[in-house]
Amino acid sequence: LQSSNSLKASYEDWLLTCGLSVSPFHLRWQTALFNRQFYSWGRWKPRFLYLWFSIGMVFGIVAMFGSVILLGKTLLQTLTQMLTEAPKAQNDRMLQVVVSVPSSGLCLRAVPGVNLPVSQLTYFFSAILISGVIHEVGHGVAAIREQVRFNGFGIFIFIVYPGAFVDLFTTHLQLISPVQQLRIFCAGVWHNFVLGVASFMVLFLLPAILFPFYYTGVGALVTEVAEDSPANGPRGLFVGDLVTNLQDCPVYNVEDWNSCLGDISEKSQVGYCVSAATLQQLSFPARVYRRLDGTVECCSNNSLTDICFSYSDKLDSHLYACLPARKVIEASKVCRTNMDCHKDFVPSFCVTPSLENQTRLIRVKHPPHIDMLYVGHPMHLQYTVSLSSFVPRQNFLSIDLPVVIETFCKYLISLSGALAVINAVPCFALDGQWILNSFLEATLSSVIVEKQNRELVGFLILLAGSALLAANVALGLWMVTAR
Repeated sequence: LQSSNSLKASYEDWLLTCGLSVSPFHLRWQTALFNRQFYSWGRWKPRFLYLWFSIGMVFGIVAMFGSVILLGKTLLQTLTQMLTEAPKAQNDRMLQVVVSVPSSGLCLRAVPGVNLPVSQLTYFFSAILISGVIHEVGHGVAAIREQVRFNGFGIFIFIVYPGAFVDLFTTHLQLISPVQQLRIFCAGVWHNFVLGVASFMVLFLLPAILFPFYYTGVGALVTEVAEDSPANGPRGLFVGDLVTNLQDCPVYNVEDWNSCLGDISEKSQVGYCVSAATLQQLSFPARVYRRLDGTVECCSNNSLTDICFSYSDKLDSHLYACLPARKVIEASKVCRTNMDCHKDFVPSFCVTPSLENQTRLIRVKHPPHIDMLYVGHPMHLQYTVSLSSFVPRQNFLSIDLPVVIETFCKYLISLSGALAVINAVPCFALDGQWILNSFLEATLSSVIVEKQNRELVGFLILLAGSALLAANVALGLWMVTAR
């Protein structure tokens, strides 16, 4: 027993010496190694830092009110979505988590392993850690600027989520004015906002930054094709292929690829102009039958090259022909009606693939290779093929580097923005609690003389803000896990 107690005491002394603290689901490390650097930053150009953190104070106060409005709007949207029979589909497998939802909703609905791809976890956790470090650096530098003693900086891991913190001397914080406190408490939110803006600028200027090594505007470069992708195969897409067209929709970058697939998905299937002579030569008799969804099939289910096409003759009668897809499409222009095919007085018909609902025949051009003919849902093609707008000028350059930078910037924008919004909420245990208390002290001390009454007002606001944030978290997680 004595040996066990001695070992325990040695272990606790070792943890204390290393600055480590271990508890269930929580690992924490604190150090004074960076104190000199923090003091160097906090004493650099005092007038500039005063202006910098004063702007941050104004931003933090505006963000506190704005976060309440944003979370309230998000909560209403979530409740509306829950009450509808068919919620909107989430269109983007990765960008749904990083970009396509508002900042607050993003933080609340990003659940690793549930709606966040495993391949994106490195970006996710790195962006969270960097956002947290920049947030705490803001608090630390602002505190030193306001003559508050800085004890140390640390990093923690809660369950699997990383974060950072600074240790300030509480007595000094209580002695300074409410306005000085506001500069310190708003600094974290302000730095997260600046980090998000800086990441956005890098993302926006990336084509110019990478111009000496990569060029853009010539197509979408294939960087990865999933093993189960319908684009896999000898006549499919390969890493390094440059996609230039989807049907008659030109593709100059990844945004065009997504836009073209969206248009193809929403609009009806296009047809192809085929002369009457060619139609008669290629078609062969086949049994026609209706599928369960009402569409017509006229080819053998075992055929890998033939597709059932429908067309109208001069009497507007609906006719069907089983035709070899590649021969029909390769030398044809796209059309919607027979009128689009009238040229040089050669009798022609606009033949349209007769496919199941939501299924499309898509011609993908990726020269110099033979065109890929894809039959399926357009979104399946979008989800299983990764592309980049950046084409290397030299073969030794990585095709993945621009994608890595783009993706990481998007995560930083979203997660740093989310951290700013969430921390600005007037809620217990968040920066918003201290921002609100200092704000009330700075503005209501002459209106509400009794400190207890001001504290009561603050407590009621914090209670409402905490309930609003908790409702968003609970409903957001339910929407992710239950759907």
